[in-house]
Amino acid sequence: MHRPIEDYALIGDHQTAALVGRDGSIDWLCLPRFDSAACFAALLGDEDNGHWRLAPTAAHDDGDTCTRRAYRGDTLVLDTEWDTPEGSVRVTDFMPQRDRAPDVVRIVEGLSGEVTLRSTLRLRFDYGRVVPWVRRCDGHRVAVAGPDSAWLRSEPEVRTWGEQLGTHSEFTVAEGETVAFVLTWHPSHEPRPPLIDPYQALHDSVEDWQEWSARCHYQGPYRDAVMRSLITLKALTYAPTGGIVAAATTSLPEEIGGVRNWDYRYCWLRDSTLTLGALLSAGYQEEAAAWRDWLLRAVAGDPADLQIMYGLAGERRLPEYEVPWLSGYEDSTPVRIGNDAVDQVQLDVYGEVADSLALARSYGLPAEKHAWRMQLSLLQFLEGKWRSPDEGLWEVRGPRRHFVHSKVMVWVAADRIVRTLEDHPELDGDVARWRAMRAAVHQEVCDKGYDPERNTFTQSYGSKELDAALLLIPRVGFLPPDDPRVIGTIEAVRTELSHNGFLRRYTADETVVDGLPGREGTFLVCSFWLADALHATGRTKEARELFERLLALRNDVGLLSEEYDPVRGRQLGNFPQAFSHIGLVGTALALAGTDPAG
Repeated sequence: MHRPIEDYALIGDHQTAALVGRDGSIDWLCLPRFDSAACFAALLGDEDNGHWRLAPTAAHDDGDTCTRRAYRGDTLVLDTEWDTPEGSVRVTDFMPQRDRAPDVVRIVEGLSGEVTLRSTLRLRFDYGRVVPWVRRCDGHRVAVAGPDSAWLRSEPEVRTWGEQLGTHSEFTVAEGETVAFVLTWHPSHEPRPPLIDPYQALHDSVEDWQEWSARCHYQGPYRDAVMRSLITLKALTYAPTGGIVAAATTSLPEEIGGVRNWDYRYCWLRDSTLTLGALLSAGYQEEAAAWRDWLLRAVAGDPADLQIMYGLAGERRLPEYEVPWLSGYEDSTPVRIGNDAVDQVQLDVYGEVADSLALARSYGLPAEKHAWRMQLSLLQFLEGKWRSPDEGLWEVRGPRRHFVHSKVMVWVAADRIVRTLEDHPELDGDVARWRAMRAAVHQEVCDKGYDPERNTFTQSYGSKELDAALLLIPRVGFLPPDDPRVIGTIEAVRTELSHNGFLRRYTADETVVDGLPGREGTFLVCSFWLADALHATGRTKEARELFERLLALRNDVGLLSEEYDPVRGRQLGNFPQAFSHIGLVGTALALAGTDPAG
C-alpha cells in the first residue's frame, strides 16, 4: 500500500529533492538533478523499486508512522520523532548544499531510554529498474551500476549486512547518543568525493536556511504559511541556473487509478509572473533576478519556437516515454518520463513572458540590454499569430480552440509593451501600432469570448464551458474588478466549477475539452485565484474564509500538492506543487494589501 501523498515531507539541496514519509522511508529521490533518473522510486512502485527506511525496529516491522515531525524552524531540515515503550528517538533528515556531490544525511539522536533502530537501504538506479552491485570499501558500502555510484557510511560505524538485495543496519541509541548516516552519489567513473562531516553539515544547513529565511520582508498575516511556501519554492529552484521546477515528482495521479499522470520536473513559463511577483514582494531580489535571467536565456531564439516549458537549464527537448516496470502510485498508470506538452502551442506564454519582464523592470531589477529587443520580437511574431487557436493554459490534449485566457494574455503582451513605452519613451518601439493591436484583441475577446445571456466569459469562443483561468481577467488588468462582466464571470465560475467549496480547472462533464478519460480533483491554485477575485471585488470576508479553508488542506509540515479530492479528503497530483504554493503566497499578499499584480 502506498502512503497518502500528504504523508510526505520534502528535503533538498537546491539541485534535487527527496520525499520522506511519516514512516521514516525516503521513497523518492532523483540524482544528481531533479530531472535525473530516480534511485528511490517506491513512490511509483514498491519497495523493490528503491527506498531507504530508518525507524525503530518495532515500527519498522509493523509499518507504524512517527509520533511527531516538523521542520526545524524556517529551514528544510526535518526532525521526525518516535516514542516507543523503550524510549524516544529523533531522526533528522536533510540534504546539505552541495560542494561537488549530493549527500543525504540522516542523524539519529537518542532522547530518552534506549531505542533499537533499523536502517533498510535499497538502491535501484534508472527509476527503480537497475539493482547495483554492492561491496565494502574503507568502512563504506559502495553501490555501482553503469554510470551511477553511491557510498553509504555511518558515524560511528554500526553493524551492516546485505540481505534480499538490500543493505541493512541495526543499532541501539541511548539518551544523548547519536549515529549519523551519509549517502553520497557520484558518477561511477570518478573518484569518491571528499567526505563531509555530517554534524557540521547539519549546523551549516540550519544556519544557511535561517539566514535565507531572515531575508523575507513579509511580516503580515499568515506569515508562517507564507514562509513555508517560499522555502518550498526555494527548494524547487535549480541553483546553477535559477530555474524553478513545477514539482519534485512525476506521475503522481490527478485521479487515483487514472491516466492523468504527468512529469512536472521542468520549468513552465506559465508560472513566471506569479513566481516573480511572490519572490519580489517577499524581498528575494536575488532569486527573482536569477529566475528572470533563466527566463531570458530559455526564450532566446526564434519567437516562433517559444515553448511552454523548458528543462532546468533551458533544454528544449523533453521527450515523453513510459516506464512499464513501475506499477504507478496506487496502480495509476502509465508512469511517464518527459512531457510531450512541450510541443504544444500556447499563446498565453507570450503574455506571461512580457508580464514577467515588465514586473521585473517595475521592481528595479538590473536591466538586460537585449531583453527589450527580445520582447519586441516576441510581440511582432504574436501580432501575426494571435488569431490562431491553441491548446490553452491547461495543456489539453484535445483539439485546438480559441481559448479566452490565451487571448487575454495576448492582450497582456501588447499592454505591457505599450505601458513600458509610455513610461520609458527613450525605448525603441511603435507605441501606436501596439495600442491598435491591444485594442483589437480586447474587442475580439469581448465580442467572441463573452456570453451575454449568462453574463460570463467562457473557456473558448462560442463554447458553454467555463474555465477557472477566467478569474485572472481582473488580476492582469484586462477589465476592472467592478465591471459587471467580471462579477458575472466570478459568480458563474464559482457556481459551475465548485466541488465541495473548491474549484476544478474547467468543466469536467465532457472529455472533448481535454481529450482524456476520467476526471481530476479540484485544482488548488484555482481556488486561490477565486479568493483573489473575491477580495478584489470587495468580498474580503469570503476571500479570507476560503483562504483559511485552503490553508487547512496543507499537510502537517505545510506542503500542498497540485490538486485535492474533497470527497476522499486527499491530496492528488505532483508534490509539492510550486503553482499551489505560489497561489498561497499571492493570496496572502493580496489580503495583506502587498500584491504587485496588475
